[in-house]
Amino acid sequence: MARESTKDELLTPAQVCARWGSVFPNTQALAERRWRGTGPDYVKTKPGRSGRVFYRESAVERWLDALTVPGGRVAA
Repeated sequence: MARESTKDELLTPAQVCARWGSVFPNTQALAERRWRGTGPDYVKTKPGRSGRVFYRESAVERWLDALTVPGGRVAA
């Protein structure tokens, strides 16, 4: 799959929480989703605990889109 040519900002976990606080109230909640494998895709600069974590803005939006329930339907 080809990457989009538009700018895709890398966000820190704190920036993700600031922007989507109703979904991720704090960085610990975001980290737990990352650990469980249920959160948005992320970028890690190095393996292990020393690697910094970033999220592409588009990855968070894509993850939220996948959770969106169309109007008129009942969520399961």
